[in-house]
Amino acid sequence: MSVAAVLEKDYFTDYSILLDPYEYFDAMRAIGPVCEMPATGALLVTGFKEAVEVLRNNVDFSSINSTVGAGVPLPFEPNGSDISEQLEQHRDFYVGGDLVVTFDDGRHRALRSIANKLFTPSRLKQNQEYIHQLAKTMVQQAVMQGGCDLVNDIATPFVTLVIADLLGVPAEDREKFREVIDNAPPPGNLDQSDAPTENSPLVFMGTYFFQYLMDRKSSPKADVLTELAQATYPDGSEADLLDMVKLATFMFGAGQDTSAKLLSNAMKYIVDIPGLQAQLRADPKLIGNFLEEVLRLEGSTKATTRVARKDTQIGERKVSAGTRVLVALAAANRDPMRWPKPNTFILNRPKIAEHVAFGRGVHTCVGAPLARTEVRIILEHFLAATREIGLCESNHGSANARKFNYEASFIIRGLSELFITLAAN
Repeated sequence: MSVAAVLEKDYFTDYSILLDPYEYFDAMRAIGPVCEMPATGALLVTGFKEAVEVLRNNVDFSSINSTVGAGVPLPFEPNGSDISEQLEQHRDFYVGGDLVVTFDDGRHRALRSIANKLFTPSRLKQNQEYIHQLAKTMVQQAVMQGGCDLVNDIATPFVTLVIADLLGVPAEDREKFREVIDNAPPPGNLDQSDAPTENSPLVFMGTYFFQYLMDRKSSPKADVLTELAQATYPDGSEADLLDMVKLATFMFGAGQDTSAKLLSNAMKYIVDIPGLQAQLRADPKLIGNFLEEVLRLEGSTKATTRVARKDTQIGERKVSAGTRVLVALAAANRDPMRWPKPNTFILNRPKIAEHVAFGRGVHTCVGAPLARTEVRIILEHFLAATREIGLCESNHGSANARKFNYEASFIIRGLSELFITLAAN
């Protein structure tokens, strides 16, 4: 794609970019690691070094627009070299502006301090028996059938049940939540560029989470919901119940998206790279590093968004307060200045843990440890239960002419479906 051709495209609405965002990012990188997106006036960051710089700088950049994207204009005219107060005064104009992912400074630190305690290694270890049993059951059923739609038959219900079990969501409510999430448009919906974030699933689930937390206050249990009901802020004060409801609801919703997409994206590489699945079967310990390289090449989140709340700079480029910034995580993870052979899958790539698929800095995805754990476990079961996993050619074409459909989102990189064939041992 030429630079001239790419400049005519709008990243937030163009379906050709949805199918291949990497070609678009490469063309924009040729202009510079930080460049303006003509259709919106936002800045696009494709350089790895520059992306890390923005993600770590929570002093000069706000996350207030991280749910709506950089394509949505500010709801006010920026005034001065520091618009922090203006942004906060207009927080209600942002859909999702009341979620932890959009908060800055003290409010973010207070909620993040609580969230960080919920996905500890010890808790994930306690949860692993359930994850293994669920994965084994679902994989065995799929293998008996000879195949499945990995996205809709396995990935989505699997991660929904895992996060529900971890939080303590009652079994009878889990299917309701999955239906609501399945029927809602994805975050960063290309079909609604003027309002790309749909908040109704979180509102629906929030009414349930409010009742759960009220119940846990009077009848504590050994689960995350009880910890949230009894949580305190860093200063020792009791956490606001509504804050905890929104935190629990957001973790339930967001905890599904990234993990389900990671599983299907990973399987796409397993079935299409010759010899890879045999290598992983022979040494399952390689699955962890394999997933890190998948996250680098095709992470679940293509981009995140910031607003410059102060006059600052990114790399060598001056940035005025009020500038919207799209940090292309997918581009940074394929930046040739950082990654040798950036578009090539390399198992055990050196320093692979430095990728930014889960972000960097104070807004690093809090559910990253859970995503890594649950996807690694179910892949172990898929590989152990089969002698061969393939792609259904009637749905996805032959090996040299694959066809895939992706969710219509400028934020998420996720397959709509992935039909696989499974040959039992």
